[in-house]
Amino acid sequence: MSASDSVPVPAGHERPDGVDDLTVAAVGKLTEALETVIQARGQLYAFHQTTGSADLQLDEAVDLLNKAGHHDLAQRIETELVGRNVIPGHWTFKLVEEYDATYYDLFTELEKAVRDQLVDGRRHLKEAEMKQRRVTPGEPGHEI
Repeated sequence: MSASDSVPVPAGHERPDGVDDLTVAAVGKLTEALETVIQARGQLYAFHQTTGSADLQLDEAVDLLNKAGHHDLAQRIETELVGRNVIPGHWTFKLVEEYDATYYDLFTELEKAVRDQLVDGRRHLKEAEMKQRRVTPGEPGHEI
């Protein structure tokens, strides 16, 4: 008897009747791709916030350059760099908004539609079944 014969799948993660291994694998791979996109989106938001912070720090740099008597350099930074688009026509918030509207929103919608249609909307079936196979019954930290 293997551990998976005596260990239940975590509640709410039971495989619906009639769903085969290949379908679970396909849905799992789609969800894994979504998770990768979520990471990319987080990095995009980090880029947005970091770039915004740098733009605000320029104010202090300009002020210090002016106080140090470097008015021409301060003026050049203030004129050419402060508030500049990161790519033509776009501040970082526009990149975030367009990423969401063009790609992220559709990705999440399709991933949910596939789960709804193929596995009754259940999430992480592949991982739940892996958890079931990897449990050592009675071992601390292995509870379901």
